[in-house]
Amino acid sequence: MQTPPTAGVAADQGLTAPSAPAAHTPGSVEALCESASAASGTSISPSLYNSDLAPTRRAGRSWTSYSIFTLWANDVHSLGNYAFAIGLFALGLGGWQILMALGIGAALLFGLLTLSGFMGVKTGVPFPVMSRISFGIRGAQIASLLRGAVAVAWFGIQTYLASVVFRVMLVAMFPALGDLDQDSILGLSTLGWMAFVALWVVQLVIVSFGMEMIRKYEAFAGPVILATMAAMAVWIFVEAGGSIAWSSNKALEGPEMWLTIFAGGALWVSIYGTFVLNFCDFTRSAVSKKAVVRGNFWGIPINMLVFGAIVVVMAGGQFKINGTIIKSPSDIVQTIPNTLFLVLACLALLILTIAVNLMANFVAPVYALTNLFPKRLNFRRAAMVSGTIGLVILPWNLYNNPLVIVYFLGGLGALLGPLFGVVMADYWLIRRGKVNVAELYTASPEGAYFYRKGVNPRAIIAMVPAAVLALLIAFVPGLAAAAPFAWFFAAGIAAALYFFIADRNQRLDDRDGEAIAVVSTH
Repeated sequence: MQTPPTAGVAADQGLTAPSAPAAHTPGSVEALCESASAASGTSISPSLYNSDLAPTRRAGRSWTSYSIFTLWANDVHSLGNYAFAIGLFALGLGGWQILMALGIGAALLFGLLTLSGFMGVKTGVPFPVMSRISFGIRGAQIASLLRGAVAVAWFGIQTYLASVVFRVMLVAMFPALGDLDQDSILGLSTLGWMAFVALWVVQLVIVSFGMEMIRKYEAFAGPVILATMAAMAVWIFVEAGGSIAWSSNKALEGPEMWLTIFAGGALWVSIYGTFVLNFCDFTRSAVSKKAVVRGNFWGIPINMLVFGAIVVVMAGGQFKINGTIIKSPSDIVQTIPNTLFLVLACLALLILTIAVNLMANFVAPVYALTNLFPKRLNFRRAAMVSGTIGLVILPWNLYNNPLVIVYFLGGLGALLGPLFGVVMADYWLIRRGKVNVAELYTASPEGAYFYRKGVNPRAIIAMVPAAVLALLIAFVPGLAAAAPFAWFFAAGIAAALYFFIADRNQRLDDRDGEAIAVVSTH
């Protein structure tokens, strides 16, 4: 982690950046806030501001369109996504139908993520600060902690799943290690503990260097993953004799087929319900809106169709070979007869899983914790706390407990749609993109985002009925038919309610945060 970056000082309260900005002296949060207050003419509170939560200065932002693309190059090709898409083949969708379902989802995601990304480019703030706009400076803790709680649990689970691949690789390289995989200590074998802790440490080391190191890792991992998955698809295609089965033996037809296609597209969007919330954590360092659009275009619709083609070849090729439907690419890896190629494939899957975990499940809880304790936690310390929680919850036991996955993580995930609906309706429909960035960091009752004691009751009122509906759809068997579309129902209802009950008499100033911004290196 670098020393606290400097913040520019603008005489006109952040409307324009000075050519040679003064600097905040690195030191305590209180000293940083004093300097920021003098620079912006706004009383900046130490309970809301530090060098990690501050907006990023526009000059020096480093996330290009390629950086955004590699985020998706890694995340789209995650093992969980392959399991989902291959599941569509198992449900009876054929090749073109799977591509259509993914295409529908990709088109929707491109629009949603681009709108979400623009918010980060404009304000330069992470999601916990962004949610202060609609929920209030204190109410934002609800949004950030919900997002962070889901992420920290999945961080531990994904690390465990990666450790399983690591164990396969280690045993393939050193067969004698198989003896260490027979016992059980708190639900995990000795070899399992070794593999899990090793991957846990690697991820903590990467995150300890901040967002810039994450950007570099994603840029490295993206091409590796694309090449590996394409190579596996080619191998299966050759093994299948140069042709594939375009559908299983129970191919769907008529209305049932179309319902499954649209349900698949809707679920594809739901999978990214977490990311559409906190995409600004990454785009706050994007060089421009054009970079977000280009990165999203190549990373979402184009990359997702490539992903779909690989899924069709893998599932259809394996089905033609022996009439079975694989569950994920890891099933194919285990059938590779050559030890060297098996090890290389396992290594690529490890690189992939770490890349996905860092972006999807580590950044969000780190910012959530930093937002909760800005005086005590910076990015590095919050990463250590988040990672430690991901370890002590013994995530392999969570993963093996369907009740935890369905009711706890599923319930929390169902609440993310209403959060998104409120945030987007407030920012785009009510405010039309107008934000006074400096006032996101003031605890003054006169601040634009203080509302009532720091909480916007209208946002809570809009969120509650949508959240109740989301939970009912998620858990009531009689509403199972609506389950694939739950995210849309919840987000739409929350957005509509907020649009009608929002306070339209509030002042809507549009001032950037350059006066209190930090260099985009943390």
